[in-house]
Amino acid sequence: MRKIFLFLCFCGCLSNSLFAQTITPVQGLLINNSCRIKPGTYLLPADPRDPQVPVLTIQGNDIEIDFSGVQLLGSNQWERPDQFTGLCILISGGRNITIKNLEVRGYKVALMGQGVEGLQILDGDLSFNFRQRLSSGREREDLSDWLSYHQNEKDEWLRYGAAVYLKDCPKALVRGLRVSQGQNGLMLMRCDDGLFYNNDIRFNSGIGIGLYRSSRNRFFHNKLDWNVRGYSHGFYSRGQDSAAILCYEQSNDNVFAFNSATHSGDGFFLWAGQSTMDNGQGGCNNNLLYGNDFSHSPTNGVEVTFSSNQIINNRIEECTYGIWGGYSWKTLVAGNKISHCKYGMAIEHGQENTIANNHFANLERGIWLWQRNQQPGDWGYAMHRDISSRDYNLWRNAFVNVKNPLHISGSKKVTINDNNEFFHFDQVLIEEQPNEDLFFVKNNFYLTPGAKPVPFREKNRLQLEARVADTTAFEEVLKMPEWTLKYQQSPMPDGVDALLPASARRGRQFMLVNEWGPYNFEYPSIWLKENKDKQYAFELLGPAAGGQWAIVSTAGLKQFSATKGTFPALITAVKTEGADAIELRLRYTGPAFTDQLGREIPARQPFVFSFRRFEPRLEWKVQWYAYDEQTDPLKNEDAFKILRQKAPLKTETTATLAYRWWGAPSPEVPADRFATLATTQIEADAGEYKILVTSDDGIRLYLDGQLILNHWDVHEPAVDEVLVTLNGTHTLSIEHFDQSGLATIDVRIEKNE
Repeated sequence: MRKIFLFLCFCGCLSNSLFAQTITPVQGLLINNSCRIKPGTYLLPADPRDPQVPVLTIQGNDIEIDFSGVQLLGSNQWERPDQFTGLCILISGGRNITIKNLEVRGYKVALMGQGVEGLQILDGDLSFNFRQRLSSGREREDLSDWLSYHQNEKDEWLRYGAAVYLKDCPKALVRGLRVSQGQNGLMLMRCDDGLFYNNDIRFNSGIGIGLYRSSRNRFFHNKLDWNVRGYSHGFYSRGQDSAAILCYEQSNDNVFAFNSATHSGDGFFLWAGQSTMDNGQGGCNNNLLYGNDFSHSPTNGVEVTFSSNQIINNRIEECTYGIWGGYSWKTLVAGNKISHCKYGMAIEHGQENTIANNHFANLERGIWLWQRNQQPGDWGYAMHRDISSRDYNLWRNAFVNVKNPLHISGSKKVTINDNNEFFHFDQVLIEEQPNEDLFFVKNNFYLTPGAKPVPFREKNRLQLEARVADTTAFEEVLKMPEWTLKYQQSPMPDGVDALLPASARRGRQFMLVNEWGPYNFEYPSIWLKENKDKQYAFELLGPAAGGQWAIVSTAGLKQFSATKGTFPALITAVKTEGADAIELRLRYTGPAFTDQLGREIPARQPFVFSFRRFEPRLEWKVQWYAYDEQTDPLKNEDAFKILRQKAPLKTETTATLAYRWWGAPSPEVPADRFATLATTQIEADAGEYKILVTSDDGIRLYLDGQLILNHWDVHEPAVDEVLVTLNGTHTLSIEHFDQSGLATIDVRIEKNE
């Protein structure tokens, strides 16, 4: 059969010809000549016996494959994108291969390039591929949703899937790629000297663009907004290591310019890598961030750690940290506009960093420099390098409405140029721990040869804090000096304007994340905004141009403020007395749309969408015990059972069983080798229910004394799902043990749809 596929491909493709015939894609096809793919929709699922085997393989030199009008589907069961498997296209070996107009959906990995020089991917749409189902809810975060990208030598990144995964592909060009409603967009492994521009990779639940050991690449004019998870407005702000741009492990000399990287876990997340942490060598160095928008991150607009880089002329608004630069050295931060963050810029244990000509506005703290007293014992970096906080230059920055512009602790040789401007502050400088050689320089930046800075004495401080709001010099302070011109970047001749327009939704209140990732405002949806004292408020979002909604049915709710209307809308209701479950079903009519799972709904076709929430009134009785080698739950089950008959170290009651411990649960309980027992009674109407349990480490769940879940081993945070039938009063019991490190128990109960 394989030989037949090869023969068909040979006959159907005319190499390097403008008149190449079309071929029909089939499972196992090998393409090694230029050709066109016959237009149509093709369901080509991965081989269930070996999902690693690609559906299509492309090899050769100087070939072009045009997929115009073609849609390749790995599945037509869109309800569970976390169950998508397989690799659609593998491009293996060769050089100068061009892929045009590719559309792939329903796979774990849409396209993988391996060992190809000069690979070009042009104008494709690889949306609606694999993504994990998120367990975090509105009120609380679930630790199982955290991502980990620390080591990728064995392609561990692939466990999260990818629209495009390129490995050992130098001089690649990716332009016009669209990726939405997936998890990871464009992931690069040992790819150097490439160009990636005009791509639209938004509304995904993991990473927009990721680099690992990839250097000398250029990333220009990319739309990378809303790549986020782990955020619930007003409840928790975590990000869970999602990011618009991820730069890891010896990725050097890259340029990121004119990209929009907003509303993501981190706007830009750079980490030197595990090898640097182990031996103190290397880093992700000399990367240039120029003219980007890194706003509205729940964590860091820019994170650059254990490395040396340049961050110039970027916009960073409404993040927890505008820039987090822990252990950065010889890093230049210049000309950035950082506003409405909690902290403008924070660096612990940095050396020889320059912070110049930045505009800090509407912050709690402007620049925060410090060092801690003790380093983690497993950090080789701290053992092999000087990690003292020292040798900073703060030149010509402007601080406006910043409560505390400068906070310096345990640092040495910090020069604060007199041309820093301070307007509307409580206290310019807060000092903690001994600081050595703080200098307040009265000269301009251009010091004459032999000039010495003036020591920062008390009288200088008083003069500085008494400064009046003189805005005449404001623009002069922010004017970039000539020595920064070497970093200036120019837009590409055909580069799109990737930055959010003035009319766009901006702000963290527009980061709405459900079980499949961030909401894109293009399909009808219901969001619980408030529930307090039996008063509920629901926000209805959807296509605003002509979209209408009407209530179809409800349960557990009454006294609605409105029963129909247009989008957006806010409606209120009152919870019915004694109800444990609420439900709201609406009917949408209006323009066509594509929902979050990729289902296309025609115009004017009625579409029912709903909101469900199970709110049982529970009281968990929780007890903690300590165990040792003789009563270890994995080695000696009988002894562990006897241990539970003893008096607990601690007992408490709680309405919600949701614990996460980075140390000891309480002073009475040890941080490691402890057991947790919890019991409650639940009363439920007849029906099928879903119990979701997140655990680290071992967990057992009993329903009326019967074991229904047994995940009894040492593991990282993991979610187990059990379907049960309930009717009336039942008893739920939990057994849990923690061996060491992080521990968590999180139990949620939902009505099964």
